[in-house]
Formats: sequence, structure tokens, C-alpha cells
Amino acid sequence: MARMHSGGKGKSRSTKPSKKVVPSWLKYKQKEIELLIVKFAKEGKSPSQIGIYLRDEYGIPDVKTITKKRISDILEEKKLLKEVPEDLMALIRKAVLVRKHLGENKHDMSAKRGLILTESKIKRLTKYYRRTGRLPLTWKYDPEKIKLVVE
Repeated sequence: MARMHSGGKGKSRSTKPSKKVVPSWLKYKQKEIELLIVKFAKEGKSPSQIGIYLRDEYGIPDVKTITKKRISDILEEKKLLKEVPEDLMALIRKAVLVRKHLGENKHDMSAKRGLILTESKIKRLTKYYRRTGRLPLTWKYDPEKIKLVVE
């Protein structure tokens, strides 16, 4: 997928397993994987961190092929999913840090442009999450209020 605000093509990424079947060498069952996901979520790991940890430490190539559910769906069933999605939260953290930097360095125009681009991504993601029901319709990005949540 191409980058939103640059000329980069963005081809570098990890690849999913080619076959959508449960590997014969996998020793974990569906319930065991769900228990591991819940355990890691209670430790404070995000869904993407959980997936990476399961892949690297436990040798589970793809949770969805085994459990027939995504990690975030499992966490939602167990009421462990956070209100704000992790990709949106990462962008909000980035915007807060850039705002803090701009408070100290008022003439940094490249940082100012970066803040504008980051906040446009935040607004676009917010609109998508409101439309899909992941965020409440009344949720609004306010840089001053959100700073208190992030810090």
C-alpha cells in the first residue's frame, strides 16, 4: 500500500503464511491460544504485540486460522479491548509529542507540517472508527483534552 503523505511505495512488510490451514506441527489448541491472548492482554499488551509474541515465542503463525477469530475479536468477547484502538492511540501520542516539541521550538516548520499531517490521519481514522461502530459517535479528537489521557 502506498504512503498517504509521501511518495514512498511502502512494499516492505511481513508476509502472512501462504496456506490458510492449521499447521500439523502446531501443539496448541484453540482454547489454549485464547487463554494466552487473555493472559497477555491482562499484562497490558496490545493486540498487535500479542500477535507478534505468539508468533515469536510460541510458534503460532496465525491466530485467525486456528481460532477462526481475530485477536481483537477475542479481546472484545472477554471485555478486554480498550476504548481507543491502538493505531489511533499511536497517532495521538505522536501528535502530543510533536505539540510538546513545537511548544519549545516555535520556528520548526517541518514539525508543524508533520503535526498537520498526523492530525489529518487522526481525523480520517476517527471518522472511519465512528462509522464502523468502534468509537462512539460522540467521540471527538480535542488536542488539549487528549493530552491529559496520553500523559
